[in-house]
Amino acid sequence: MNGSYSMQSFKFVSEVKRDVWKDAGEERPVPSCCLSVSNISYTVSERLGPWWDLPSYKRRWTRQILHDVSFHVDSGQIMGILGNSGSGKTTLLDAISGRIGNSGTLCGEVFINGRKLNREQFQDCFSYVLQSDNLLSYLTVEETLTYTAQLALRKHSAEAIKKKVSAVMAELSLSHVAHSVIGGRVFPGISGGERRRVSIASQLLQDPKVILLDEPTTGLDSMTANQIVVLLAELARRDRIVIVTIHQPRSELFRVFSRIAIMSCGELVFCGQPEEMVDFFSQCGYECPEYCNPFDIYVDFTSVDTRSTEREAATFSRMHEITSSYQASAIYQSMLGRMEQILQQAEKPAIPFKSKESPSSAAKLGVLLRRTVRNLSRDRMGVLMRLSQNLIYGLFVAFFVMHLDSDVTKGAVQDRIGIIYQSVGASPYTGMLNAVALFPALRAISDQESQDGLYSKWQMFLAYIFHILPFSIISVFIFTSFLYWTVGMHPDSMRFLGFSAVVLVPHIVGELLTVVLLGVVQDPNMVNSGVALLNIAGILVGSGFLRSTEQMPQVFQWLSYLTFQKYSCELLIVTEFHGLNFTCSKPLPGACLISQGDQIIDQGYPGALSRYTLDFILLYSFLPALLLLGMASYKIRDYLVRH
Repeated sequence: MNGSYSMQSFKFVSEVKRDVWKDAGEERPVPSCCLSVSNISYTVSERLGPWWDLPSYKRRWTRQILHDVSFHVDSGQIMGILGNSGSGKTTLLDAISGRIGNSGTLCGEVFINGRKLNREQFQDCFSYVLQSDNLLSYLTVEETLTYTAQLALRKHSAEAIKKKVSAVMAELSLSHVAHSVIGGRVFPGISGGERRRVSIASQLLQDPKVILLDEPTTGLDSMTANQIVVLLAELARRDRIVIVTIHQPRSELFRVFSRIAIMSCGELVFCGQPEEMVDFFSQCGYECPEYCNPFDIYVDFTSVDTRSTEREAATFSRMHEITSSYQASAIYQSMLGRMEQILQQAEKPAIPFKSKESPSSAAKLGVLLRRTVRNLSRDRMGVLMRLSQNLIYGLFVAFFVMHLDSDVTKGAVQDRIGIIYQSVGASPYTGMLNAVALFPALRAISDQESQDGLYSKWQMFLAYIFHILPFSIISVFIFTSFLYWTVGMHPDSMRFLGFSAVVLVPHIVGELLTVVLLGVVQDPNMVNSGVALLNIAGILVGSGFLRSTEQMPQVFQWLSYLTFQKYSCELLIVTEFHGLNFTCSKPLPGACLISQGDQIIDQGYPGALSRYTLDFILLYSFLPALLLLGMASYKIRDYLVRH
């Protein structure tokens, strides 16, 4: 090709930066840590077709995502992994960090300082920054890092943690936004690049020697992406190993990377220093035209074009030709020799684990609770809606009923039963809406932080549930205080407290059940529908309003004991109707059969008066039962995320 790049063509990189990133042989300190990856392969078995096409759905095929990937990186180096979408970049990071799951077959070995890592050790060696920034919107940068440090570091005093956070913020140029909120879609906060640096800072708090980053420049403008990569290079210079998957980097970053790897179709087509890459591709006959970005050109040379069968065959053959040339090159053989030399050392340095001084489970739960309360309590609109949503519904009911009458011919019985039905049937929905709106974001954060080893998912679940209790109590008390006295229910303060205590449980159960299901069901909309159907079914089977329990088939009578609606309705019926006398202004035949509230209890809920205390105990037993079920749900989620 005419006008090709030579080694002199890269003088657009500043000489200052070039001096910083010297070749391996120039004044390079002895690395204190090294990462060797040997013959990593990963295959998965997938169904051939969709579930509705049964013949193809029953058939499986094996797809190889990674194929014998090997490379070596020393501390002080930053390695960039390039490749088109689907080339296996993220899967490679997942594999060497132990996050690949067990859905496929993983082969190969990972060594730190020549010592082979067990699968259980991966989490304690590598820090992994995901492509998306999962951060709490209403916390400041300093608060975000402080809470993370409190979860990760036990033997540090509050003053030591503060100094640690300040040092990390200074290292990542975040000190000027220390007291700025993270922000989100609803309100502005720090910039996208600053959010990314906060995610990186969270991982640095445990002093990792190896940092993996999946597409850290995604969603950032070109200048900010450039700044992030240069910052990562500076982190590597401080005796760390930094491995980055990156898409379309700027040409100015060519010499910022110590090593560059190119992947295609799960194979490592090339891995070496930037200068070696230019020479290698030139020797293969694929030179980079002048004024072109070498990253883009070399990735194009090694990519497979699937737009037609002929192009796919030709580009696939070219990719394998380049891969074979690389594996036969002195670059590859030198890397294998370096790995073999380290593995054969008699005295190998210890594996540099991250700080593992995590606090006790109770201390972690306390930190998570404080963090959750601080974050969600700053959402003014959210707090206002949580406290007022039951009241808003109570306004509709109150204005519809206006005032309860004692005359049976004017709906005295029907109106009271209607209010009880609405109190028990509607309050779970408000709890459900709270959980669907607030918890998925916390769930995403717990998925990431639990994989980082900071805590278990069930601890985030408990922290959220404990945080909702005061909001639920206040919200329900406002609702019942307005509705109970406005419509003129039984004018007794103890009965009012009993009414409030009963209505509180369906509201909490609605939110608690939603959070439990969110542990095993990913889609909040499916959970929304599921909780709504369960609530409707509970009302039908347990309330006794549609059909008397004694008249139901035996199996439904048994099922009614598993519904909180059965105990709620019995308690509210007794609370309102016991000792209540009715009048009858139109003594027509059959119109005045009910003169006392106890008749309603005896006919619809026989024995409910004697079961009053027991019903209260059984109703409130749903709360600890669902707590235990929720803990089991999030332990199952731990398993599902890993697999």
